[in-house]
Amino acid sequence: MAMIVNLTPHPVRIWPEDTPDRIDPDSVTPLRVIPPSTQHQPARLGERVVGPDDLDLGVPVERVAFGAAQHGTPSLPPPVEGTYYLVSLVVGLAAYDRDDLLVCHATVRDLDGCIIGARKLARPHRL
Repeated sequence: MAMIVNLTPHPVRIWPEDTPDRIDPDSVTPLRVIPPSTQHQPARLGERVVGPDDLDLGVPVERVAFGAAQHGTPSLPPPVEGTYYLVSLVVGLAAYDRDDLLVCHATVRDLDGCIIGARKLARPHRL
């Protein structure tokens, strides 16, 4: 059986497929809780501030290059046969060339609107 390594900084709860979009978390038992890895740092999207922007919006705006933690891809462990890495959507989209990444899909929110998990996982793919 393949293994999932959670490279997010928080546990990911997988809810049954018939779970509504919003729930009281105590009203449904998750199918699985995937704890964050204790052996890896969380995978983060890199950013590099290019400079200030001169938009007149009443708030500061900077030009930022997103996507590269170092040399063009987020920092991820090397692929390992039979292992899938659960990452945030932005990291998964930035590293779409990796076939071993999973992201939350069909999210579930609590009654306040905060994401508390997902009904499915997805493998990012570029068309």
